[in-house]
Amino acid sequence: MKPTVVKIDNLVKRYGELVALDHFSLEIKEGEIFGLLGPNGSGKTTTINCLLSLLAYDKGEIEVFGKEMTPVSYDTKSQIGVIMQNVAVIDELSVRENIDYFCGLYVLDKAKRKECVDWAIGFVGLEDFENFRPKKLSGGLLRRLNIACGIAHKPRLIILDEPTVAVDPQSRNRILEGIQQLNREGATVIYTSHYMEEVEQICTRIAIMDKGRKVAEGTKDELKSMIRNTESVTIEILELPEDVRAKIASQPHVYETEYDGNKLTVRCSGGRHNLIRILGVLQEAELGFGRVYSELPTLNDVFLEITGTALRDSKE
Repeated sequence: MKPTVVKIDNLVKRYGELVALDHFSLEIKEGEIFGLLGPNGSGKTTTINCLLSLLAYDKGEIEVFGKEMTPVSYDTKSQIGVIMQNVAVIDELSVRENIDYFCGLYVLDKAKRKECVDWAIGFVGLEDFENFRPKKLSGGLLRRLNIACGIAHKPRLIILDEPTVAVDPQSRNRILEGIQQLNREGATVIYTSHYMEEVEQICTRIAIMDKGRKVAEGTKDELKSMIRNTESVTIEILELPEDVRAKIASQPHVYETEYDGNKLTVRCSGGRHNLIRILGVLQEAELGFGRVYSELPTLNDVFLEITGTALRDSKE
């Protein structure tokens, strides 16, 4: 069994009458890319700040690398890299100088630090921009610089909060590939994002938070198995008599139908061959239809059913 990198036990954080974290517990194993999801106000940022010992909490325990995390746990903190949503670089310094500055907070030896900076620049693909100042960089390149500043000292634990917000597809792919590469090289990753496809692509395990509590946890397949919706069938159809819709609604495993005048959506819970049975009803009624497609549940469907909010609609 792999060792535990992060252990949060029964964490409580209050802001006056507001309970930001309500007996929250979490355990992250070495080598995981762990997704931490939740609507705005669910407690994600508070959890990260408590984990980094940047914020005092009312109750609970936090261990990182098997040691209690405190404000003066400098040896532990030196093994953590943090890349937050808001880009934090120094405008007066070049790309190389920025990375060297942040790396220098952890790596004092100049020769070793140069190796780390060279590696970080190459890792995020900024070789052609190392003498540029941040204001001259595009949004995607600026995000890459932000990541390079956070990983140059080669931390064992990396925390990434919305690292791909407002970046172009090429930079997004580069960032996601980089995260997976860091993980393959031994880093444990905590990852937050509002882009469900990213979480599905890279996270090995996921926890969903709501109102300061952990409401679900597991692999993406385990989370999908927790919800009612296991398949959504969509059919473009211009005419749908009520008796035909009622017959479709009565089919095995169908629990909901929606029709907006040109598109029928049928949601199913469990079962096989749902699409074949639905099309059979339409063909029996001699009704013509257009495009047909079937979708398995997504993480956003899981999020919506568990929290009542679609994650893509909870963005700030």
